Amino acid sequence: MPPIINKEKCTGCMTCVTVCPMDCFGEAEQPEGAKYPVVNFPDECWHCNGCVEDCPAGAVSIRVPMPLNMVFVDAPKKG
Repeated sequence: MPPIINKEKCTGCMTCVTVCPMDCFGEAEQPEGAKYPVVNFPDECWHCNGCVEDCPAGAVSIRVPMPLNMVFVDAPKKG
């Protein structure tokens, strides 16, 4: 399942784009010229939680598939 970006919290820092080992994220431009991340390749997500841990705004979350829930350790919430 793909990462979810909360656009209300997102500041457009693109940290998620740079930390993702699978290049799931990309950049998109809003009409005002501001950039924000988008999930280009949702099926490539390894659920490593790097984007969740490193997002300074806490704008990224991951839905972990049920079979992985048995071995998945959630990142601590920031803030």
